[in-house]
Amino acid sequence: MADTQKTPLGKLLIQKGVISQDQLRIALTEQQRHNQPLGKLLVSLGFVTEATMREALSEKLNTRSADLKSLLVDAVALKLIPKEVAKRYRVFPIVYERGTDELVLAMSDTTNIVALDQISAMLVKGITLVPLLVNDSDIAFAIDHYYGFELSIDGILHEIETGEVTLDASSDEYSQPMVRLIDALLADAVQNSASDIHFEPEHSFLRIRYRIDGILRQIRSLHRSYWPAMAVRLKVISQMNIAETRAPQDGRISIQFSGRQIDFRASSQPTTHGENIVLRVLDRQKGIVPLDKLGLAEHELDVLKLMIARPDGLILVTGPTGSGKTTTLYSILNHINTEAINIMTMEDPVEYPMHQIRQTSVNESAKLGFADGIRSMMRQDPDVILVGEIRDKETADMALAAAMTGHQVYSTLHTNSAAGAIPRLLDLGVVADVLAGNIIGIVAQRLVRKLCLYCRQPIEADELERRLLALPPDAPPTTIYRAGACERCAHQGYKGRMAIMELLRMTADLDEMVARRAPARELRNAARASGLRSLVDDGMRRVLEGLTTLEEVSRVVDLTDRLG
Repeated sequence: MADTQKTPLGKLLIQKGVISQDQLRIALTEQQRHNQPLGKLLVSLGFVTEATMREALSEKLNTRSADLKSLLVDAVALKLIPKEVAKRYRVFPIVYERGTDELVLAMSDTTNIVALDQISAMLVKGITLVPLLVNDSDIAFAIDHYYGFELSIDGILHEIETGEVTLDASSDEYSQPMVRLIDALLADAVQNSASDIHFEPEHSFLRIRYRIDGILRQIRSLHRSYWPAMAVRLKVISQMNIAETRAPQDGRISIQFSGRQIDFRASSQPTTHGENIVLRVLDRQKGIVPLDKLGLAEHELDVLKLMIARPDGLILVTGPTGSGKTTTLYSILNHINTEAINIMTMEDPVEYPMHQIRQTSVNESAKLGFADGIRSMMRQDPDVILVGEIRDKETADMALAAAMTGHQVYSTLHTNSAAGAIPRLLDLGVVADVLAGNIIGIVAQRLVRKLCLYCRQPIEADELERRLLALPPDAPPTTIYRAGACERCAHQGYKGRMAIMELLRMTADLDEMVARRAPARELRNAARASGLRSLVDDGMRRVLEGLTTLEEVSRVVDLTDRLG
C-alpha cells in the first residue's frame, strides 16, 4: 500500500490501464495552463469517469471511497453539520456511529486538513471524523437534495399527520415524506444491527418489529392508514410488481450506508389484514468473519483448519434456520479463496457477493435446482463446490459424487447435532457405503446472545448451576454472570451474538460405524470418546468465560442431559 501512495496519480492510472500516456500528457499540459488538480482535469477532459477517478484516488491515499447514489441518510449526522458549513468545505455528513463516536464525512479532498480542523473544532468534544472519498458533484447534489427536509421518524410522521407537505408531482422524489419514512426506518434498522425488519399489518394498526440478536423486538406501531403507501414504496424499491397483492413476491434492495453496500432481501406475503413484508438485512461487512474470529477454542480451530486442508470430501455445517451456517461457510471460503483454486457456489439465493468466487442462484423457473446446478458446475473445472443446502436424495447423491471425484464440497443440513447428520443423510436414501470415507467432518452450531459487558452482574453459581457447568463437588466457589440493563444495550442485558460449535472430525472407526449403519447414540458416544466437545460443553465454556448466561445457552440447546 505504501508503494501505491508514493506512485504519482497519472502513473497509477496508466498502470491500471485506465488512461494512455498520450492522455496523461494532454492533462499535464492543461494543468500547467489552468493550475487545477490532475484528477479534476482528467474527468473534465472526458478521459475517465468520476467513479474511476474516485477509486484510484482512494487507493492512492489509502482512504475508503463511496458512491452517494442510493444513500441512506442519518438524521443525527445531518444535524451535526449545518448546510452553510457543508457548502463552504464541500463535505457531507453520512452517518454518526453512536457506539464509537465517529462521524463519517464525505469529502472530495480527504487531504484538506484545514476543513477537517475547522469542522472538528465546531463539533462536540470527543467526536472523531472519518473522511470518505466521494465525487465532488455527488456532494453538491447530496447537500441540495437532503438538507432542509425532516429526516427523523417522528418528524416525518408529524409531517404526514399535519399535512404540512405539498405533494407536487413535478417535485423531487425526496420531498415525498413516505420516501423519507422508509429510508429512515431502513437506516434505523441498520444502526440497531437488526437482521430482519417486519412490517405486519393488523386490523387497525401496523406493527414494525426488528429482529436484533435473534430476538424480535417491537419498535413502532403506526395507524393502518400509513401502510398502503409504505407497502407501495417498499415494493417499488425492491422491484416487485405493485399491482400484485394476492400472491407472494420476492425482491432485493441495494443501498449505501456509512460508505458500505447493504442489501435487503424483501419478501411479501398476503395475509388476512393485507400484505406482510419482511426485509432480511444483508450486511457484507458483518456477514464475512475471519476464521479465527468465529469464536472456536484453539484446539477446535486447529481441527477445522485440518479439515479444510483435505483436498477432497464433504464438509457439512448443521443447525436450525438462523444459526449462522451461511456465515461460517462464507468465512471458510474466504479463508481458502486464492487465485490458485476455482471456487463455485450454488445458493438459494446468493447472499454476499464475493470476489473471485463464481456464485449462482438456484432458479426454479429455469429448472436450475441444486442437483442440476452441481451437475453443470462439474463441467466448469471447479476445485471447491459449495451447495447451499442438501434437501433431497438427488442433491445429496450429487454432492457426494462430486466429493468422490476429487472435489472439496461444502454444504448445510438441518439437524440438531453433528452426529445427527449421518442418520439424516441415510434417511434421505444415501447408501451407507458411499457416506463412509467421503465425509471429512461435520460442524454443528447455534448462536447465543453475548452479555453486555457494561451491565452484566456477577453471581456465585448455586448447586443446580454447578451441576449444569459439570464442576466437581470439591471445586471452589465459581462466579458466573447474569444479564443487567443499561443504555448501551437498550436495557436488554445482551449486545451482539456469538456461535457455539461442535466439530465432529470423521475417523476410520467412525467411518466403519457409518458403513454398518450404527445408531446415532453409538456414533455420538464414539465421537465423545475420541474428544468431541458438544454444543453444551462449548456453551458452558462461554458461560464460565463470562460472555453469556446459562439461560441463554438453555434457549438454544437442551441442558437436561446434564442433570441425568
